[in-house]
Amino acid sequence: MVLLIAFSIALSVCSPVAAEVIASKSYSYFSISGKTADELDRELSRRGPTSSGSSARHPGATKIRFGGEATYIQDNGRCRVGNVKVTVHTQIILPRWSSRKGASKELSMIWDALSSDIKRHEERHAEIARDQARAMERAIRALPQQRSCEAMQELVSDESARGIEEHDRQQARFDRVEAVNFQKRMLRLLNNRINGRAGEK
Repeated sequence: MVLLIAFSIALSVCSPVAAEVIASKSYSYFSISGKTADELDRELSRRGPTSSGSSARHPGATKIRFGGEATYIQDNGRCRVGNVKVTVHTQIILPRWSSRKGASKELSMIWDALSSDIKRHEERHAEIARDQARAMERAIRALPQQRSCEAMQELVSDESARGIEEHDRQQARFDRVEAVNFQKRMLRLLNNRINGRAGEK
């Protein structure tokens, strides 16, 4: 997973209270070729996307960019949060097998199981990011009033940083669980596909 973070703060006074989370998602693909499982594995290792700060290749990735704006209401010597907008954009990067034509049914079945698991994994990364964007919006909106808008802005910045840190922890926890269960998950997917084919006969 590749993580890109941005969170901007805008300041204004006497604004109506409002809150909003805007989530968007896009997809991109990289091509691999091969006629055997070993060849496909090598292609994924050679052509897959890299993570931020690492040269290691992955079979899929999710780029995540957070953004946001907050405005403030100053009244009777106190300042509180007015409008809150948190944005999150996720770009899911997936493999596409370009030489599937002519491949064996067994290899096609293995690829279908693997590629569906890669997509499910990356979609979950995107879902975690969207959930955390909503949690950040709620946390910022619930912050207590401060004596000045400068102090309020600092509190919002601190809460935003905590939200990003919590997001990173959740993503890392998900990856750890997925890595432990990968082999069992793939065997289950393959068995389901084998049983499904047997039922069609």
